[in-house]
Amino acid sequence: MTETMRRNRLLQMGSLMLVLGAGLVWKSRYLPLSPFLAKYGGDALWALAIFLGAGLCFPRASTCRVALIALGFAWGIEFSQLYHAPWLDQIRSTLPGRLVLGSTFNAPDLLAYVVGIVLGTGAEFLWRRRR
Repeated sequence: MTETMRRNRLLQMGSLMLVLGAGLVWKSRYLPLSPFLAKYGGDALWALAIFLGAGLCFPRASTCRVALIALGFAWGIEFSQLYHAPWLDQIRSTLPGRLVLGSTFNAPDLLAYVVGIVLGTGAEFLWRRRR
């Protein structure tokens, strides 16, 4: 589990773009999703994107290390929503700010992030095993 790997940056970037696109479609009104799936599925996709981004930034880190970095980042963003300063709320009032930083702390989001990161971790383990 602590074994390092070398990620293919082109594949990592392509996967990240695919997940970001899926997340934008997911959060749009084009998919007839239940409110539960729309909310928490989007959160899981966001965390998966963070996992892929962390893998892109740290291409030789172990999968577990990348997962922990992604989880720390995702949870850090969620807990930062408990802090409200005018300048930060102004950033959060924009669409990019809301997509990246969120706006309101919601404890169940923490579990959705775990689900997204576990999916990424599992996919990476399967990919490595297949190779």
